[in-house]
Amino acid sequence: MQSILIFGIILITGYVLGEIATKIKLPKVTGYILAGILLNPGLFNFIPADFINHTNLITNISLSVITFSVGGTLSYSRIKKLGKGILFITFFEAEFAFLSVFIGFMAIAPFFIHISDATWLTIFIPISILIGSLASPTDPSSTLAIVHEYKAKGDVTSTIMGVAAFDDALGIINYSIAIAIAGAFAFNDSISVTSSILALLTTIGGAILLGAIFGFIFNAIMLIDKRDTDGALIVCIFGLLLLCFGSATLLGVDELLATMMMGVIVVNFNSKKDKIFKIIEQNTEELIFVLFFTLSGMYLNFSVLSTSYILVLCFVIFRVIGKFSGTILGAHISKSSTAVKRYTASGLIPQGGIVIGLALLLKQNHAFDNISDIIITVIIGATIIHELIGPVLAKIALKKAGEINNK
Repeated sequence: MQSILIFGIILITGYVLGEIATKIKLPKVTGYILAGILLNPGLFNFIPADFINHTNLITNISLSVITFSVGGTLSYSRIKKLGKGILFITFFEAEFAFLSVFIGFMAIAPFFIHISDATWLTIFIPISILIGSLASPTDPSSTLAIVHEYKAKGDVTSTIMGVAAFDDALGIINYSIAIAIAGAFAFNDSISVTSSILALLTTIGGAILLGAIFGFIFNAIMLIDKRDTDGALIVCIFGLLLLCFGSATLLGVDELLATMMMGVIVVNFNSKKDKIFKIIEQNTEELIFVLFFTLSGMYLNFSVLSTSYILVLCFVIFRVIGKFSGTILGAHISKSSTAVKRYTASGLIPQGGIVIGLALLLKQNHAFDNISDIIITVIIGATIIHELIGPVLAKIALKKAGEINNK
């Protein structure tokens, strides 16, 4: 079957299932993932089995745009306006989710992950670190849909939306660190602490520097080129984003941190920042999301899922424990209101978006060939659960907080 025909099928199927999802009060991303599952070669064999092995280009383009948009939420003025309460809660709920899943998987991995010649250094520690790092991000779109639908307003609503916007950035940082550490374990049993730390600093520092350079190049082009047309801006945005991502790959630094940093520079130092990020949201976001998340569903490995459903449930449980405990601690330290302490965490359960992209990137790193399918399957399976229960929990929490209009 021709690739162009397959992509047409993917787009239409994803779009239709996304619209159906909204009709039954579910996030569109849930519909996209379900569309991908329906098209999964392991289910009906309608799409050639080797097709998903040739979709890295689409995945990388999508991730560059998504991470650029995440960087666009990190404006200094916004962070200053939101206050220390949201920053404390963001840090603790993101890091406690990481620690909770990491520790939990360290405890259960030897019992539920059966890989030949598995050792703590080569399998159990790397998979626990990687899957723990994927617990941090929250999908703000699901909660945002509830907020808009019921016109919610108040401290809890503002805190949830602020935290959800920022913990994606922490998730990307956690993932970048986890990749470097897990890679050091996966490649050999004898690990040099000094060389590992230097490699980590080089990977992350180089990515930040590269992203900043491309951000300032983009800003300089905007000053020189006075055209304000949407088409010209889209070409420039995508051109520089792909150059940034590709250069990061060539130099061996973290691609996601680089493109996120580019977004940070643009949002803080470009006078046209509002228009730039609005253009992405209005003109390209839905296309990218339909392609990206429908493809994600096609990566689901049913043979792995049949033996990993316990890992999916454990991931969800450990992550919820981390989110609630971290939120309560952060709110307590920042002396937030009782309502924020009690109800904020319930709005941080939805997960999709960037976390699936991070998981899919593992397929491109051959150091993790023996564990990437397990991680991807757990993350996609958990995402479906999170996207089903997340909006319901958010609605209940906002209602109990007295910030939702009855409907």
